[in-house]
Amino acid sequence: MRTLLFLLPLLTCSLPTQAFDQTTQFPVGTSYATSQVTSAPFDNKLLRGARDDAAQFVATDGALRGARLEAALHWLRQQHPELAANDRELAEAILAK
Repeated sequence: MRTLLFLLPLLTCSLPTQAFDQTTQFPVGTSYATSQVTSAPFDNKLLRGARDDAAQFVATDGALRGARLEAALHWLRQQHPELAANDRELAEAILAK
């Protein structure tokens, strides 16, 4: 009986921790998955290197196209053919990430 009385407070203290873990598990998992889906195409060294060219492209309204931007646009279209965006939209997306 004394063992039960000793274990009862320990059990009651551990239950809220388990409940907290279960309530935060789903939102944390879904936010991680969402961030991976939205940023995955733009998480690449090639694209990070094309940021200056993308800024120049957007600032000149497409008049100047750098080699790094061209390579990044080609890579994006090759790796992700489902992206239905023009060059300016892709350049702005590269700048945003």
